[in-house]
Amino acid sequence: MSDDKKAAGPGLESLEPTLRETARRLEGKDQETLPRACSTELILPDKDVVVEILRDLRKLLFPGYFGSEMVRLAKSGDHVMHRLQKLAERLLVQVEIAFAFEHCRQGGDSEVLCPDGFVEPATKVVTEFLSFIPVLREQIMKDIDATFHGDPAANSREEVIFSYPGAFAVFVFRVANNLFRQGVPFLPRMMTEYAHSRTGIDISAGATIGEHFMIDHGTGVVIGETSIIGDYCKIYQGVTLGALSTRDGRALEHVKRHPTIGDRVTIYANATILGGDTVIGDGATIGGNAFIISSVEPGAKVSGLNGQDKG
Repeated sequence: MSDDKKAAGPGLESLEPTLRETARRLEGKDQETLPRACSTELILPDKDVVVEILRDLRKLLFPGYFGSEMVRLAKSGDHVMHRLQKLAERLLVQVEIAFAFEHCRQGGDSEVLCPDGFVEPATKVVTEFLSFIPVLREQIMKDIDATFHGDPAANSREEVIFSYPGAFAVFVFRVANNLFRQGVPFLPRMMTEYAHSRTGIDISAGATIGEHFMIDHGTGVVIGETSIIGDYCKIYQGVTLGALSTRDGRALEHVKRHPTIGDRVTIYANATILGGDTVIGDGATIGGNAFIISSVEPGAKVSGLNGQDKG
């Protein structure tokens, strides 16, 4: 008798028939109710590894900020190369798995279900992503500058990097967006939902967001998949850039459902802007709690629950 059974006493033995029946049902026909791919022997993408990829990437982009190593060591050529290799290895495996899993989910040939069968497309993705990393750092530094200059309470850029949930969520979005644009399944969503769980900020990996972007406070922000946001924009907590209606469900998959925000637009707390045809013009200001389902002229100031133009 195992130590666990000894500790549980005779009560566990009385549960044995129920345990066996539950195990039989989980292993048998009840699996038919699961999505097809879930009933195969295929490996699924590993959420913990995906999170580690994001952590490794932050350490690369901000040497000495995250982790115990000294800044001098973190910036050394050998150390950077080691981190890049580690990142590339982890990402390559997860991209291979994601491609194989999606192939299975779509009902693909079982002879190519092994992740090894997707080495070539995965290598292409990781090659492009590695080349993107220096550009990513430039993008993120512009976002950090926007946050530092846009928030009088920010004492330094370092404080923004270490502490601001908006900056973290935008960093994760920009990573996920690159993979999304390359057609990688699963991983972009896993990344943005990790940021969502950490910050309360929900940015779809498919959104288009310009440079010098700032989210202040951030809790409750939602940016939908087909949203387009220009340069030098600033949004506050509780803002929703959403679809006017999703009653047609999957039929809207490739339809522009979310609004377009011009350059230098400020959207204050709890404003809701809906619809794929809705365009907020350059330089507009959207007041708190505004509810907008039609376009706003450039430079306009809109406030109130009815989205009234205050000129």
